[in-house]
Amino acid sequence: MFLRCTTRKKNGKEHRYWNLVENRRVAGGQVVQRQVLYLGEINDTQREVWRKSIEVFEDGRSAPRTVALFAEEQTAPIDDEQIIQVRLKDLEVRNARQWGGCWLVCELYEQLRLDQFWAERLPPGRKGTRWDLILQTLCLYRFIEPGSEWRLHRYWFDRSAVPELLGSDFRLAESHRLYECHDLLLKHKGALFTHLTERWKDLFNAKFEILLYDLTSTYFECDPPIGEADKRKFGHSRDKRSDCVQVVIALIVTPEGFPLAYEVLAGNTSDKTTLRDFLKKIEAQYGKAERTWVLDRGIPTEEVLAEMRNSEPPIYYLVGTPKSRLSKLEAELIGRPWEQVRPGLDVKLLAHEWLKARTASVKSEPCAGADCENSGIGSVNSRK
Repeated sequence: MFLRCTTRKKNGKEHRYWNLVENRRVAGGQVVQRQVLYLGEINDTQREVWRKSIEVFEDGRSAPRTVALFAEEQTAPIDDEQIIQVRLKDLEVRNARQWGGCWLVCELYEQLRLDQFWAERLPPGRKGTRWDLILQTLCLYRFIEPGSEWRLHRYWFDRSAVPELLGSDFRLAESHRLYECHDLLLKHKGALFTHLTERWKDLFNAKFEILLYDLTSTYFECDPPIGEADKRKFGHSRDKRSDCVQVVIALIVTPEGFPLAYEVLAGNTSDKTTLRDFLKKIEAQYGKAERTWVLDRGIPTEEVLAEMRNSEPPIYYLVGTPKSRLSKLEAELIGRPWEQVRPGLDVKLLAHEWLKARTASVKSEPCAGADCENSGIGSVNSRK
């Protein structure tokens, strides 16, 4: 165990940051490093304070032995009365690790045949790095106790049964490999979704006639990037953080929650410019079919909706009516009777030439224990 220094230049000044690191020997005689504690920035005066050693008592030795914290050898005499002494033979290590959750996710991973899928596309690295097992470790972590890669490296891996279940060791949690693994996945995104849809059909009898499409954003507390190709841009922030750069994330899922596609877009992307590309993307990957898209009112434009209505086969949609037309449509819908579609769902239908479709006012039954009525106005493509 030793202290490792990382030097960075910021605003023309050199800063040194320190981590407490231990070497861990893994299979094949290789050594990987595990960061035990981040100490932050330490100046020269503080560094001298940290130049303390730990004295340990070992069986068969009459005198304690000093163990240096720094990687380099310590030749200066230790003159500190507050040195911590540890009697090794009296130490007891207890490590209760999570087994059941890890085993269950591994079973699901195999049922989806993701182990076979990634073994074919992520062969071992030049030094024997099992990228497919590193990815499986990341999936287990995200499923059971999601957090950062750093937390997986520092805390979670040693508290899990992943080494035994995957037949490996701490090399699966080496911090640099956890981050590098993500760069190997992007080119397989299309093949992965095609594989998953087939498995979902076999395992869950999943159907993909109804698609839910929406967008969100996530921001970064950092200096604005300079490169034009960088997707982090200033844009409309759903998090009310207009002072931060962001990216926009678009996602398509089924009502059961199965994802079919996603994209990470530039932070200044307008919602209205995204739908046409996703319609083409889904058609190219999964073929033409009669699908119904459920959209927020701010996503489609009248031009794109017209293209959806006139396509072959037709693309159905359910979308909220623009606010500018709400008052006019509400006035026309007031006098119309409710029609029951199914128990708990009543609608009012109003035909409009400018839509070549139907506008529906929807009334649902109150939720259990609630005395309320939810109603809204939507545009439904009828294609009669």
